[in-house]
Amino acid sequence: MRKDFEPVEARVNAKINIGLQIVRKRPDGYHDLQTVFYPTDFFTDFLRISPSEQEIVFQMESREDLGDADNNLCVKAFRLLQKDYGISHVKIFLRKGIPSGAGLGGGSADAAFTLKLLRDIFQLPITEEKMIEYALQLGSDVPFFLYNKPMYATGRGEVMTPIDLDLSQYRLKIVKPDIHISTKEAYAGVTPHESEVFLPQVLQQDVRTWKEIVVNDFESSLFVKIPELKSVKEELYREGALYASMSGSGSAFFGVFA
Repeated sequence: MRKDFEPVEARVNAKINIGLQIVRKRPDGYHDLQTVFYPTDFFTDFLRISPSEQEIVFQMESREDLGDADNNLCVKAFRLLQKDYGISHVKIFLRKGIPSGAGLGGGSADAAFTLKLLRDIFQLPITEEKMIEYALQLGSDVPFFLYNKPMYATGRGEVMTPIDLDLSQYRLKIVKPDIHISTKEAYAGVTPHESEVFLPQVLQQDVRTWKEIVVNDFESSLFVKIPELKSVKEELYREGALYASMSGSGSAFFGVFA
């Protein structure tokens, strides 16, 4: 399938995790968890898809070495839809602004936005359920960015329910130390456990109460292994944050300020 079309652009946002508890390890090797995904445009990527003379051209501008193009999630998203719908002749340009290895979901966001743009460009008859199926093949966090609004997530992060959470009256600050943490490394130090905290309920309380209740299970082991991470969180509280936490499996931290 080839189609001439006007170039389409998108500003790709990141996410933070407000609370993250690892509940149990699953037989399939993944972990069941509970967390709240919250979209943020503190960091953004720029994505553009335009017509091409070749089957696919992928170009990326990044200050980090993110590996070869074939392993990029944008290309993998294209390949999924190409396999089922025969789409072709596109140029995907990606300018990275969301840091990698940060727990901000940059790669997942790029994948989800690529799926959505390609669906719209080629007017593909894909149901919401099928879009989620494609997204899950690309990563556990990818389905969130199809919704891109506050979501309470369970399972491996793919079972999502909308949550009434609005932090627009606060100032959000995100700090990304020069430390890269792989997801595998983060999970290696975690001991799964059942949680007595039900995040959708707790997050309706005043933000000032979150500090002692809303935790990220990755922090305790990573703080021992990489003490600099604990210092980042402590600095956010010294600056006056009402709540501060690592996002996802790190290494980015966010602070919520009045």
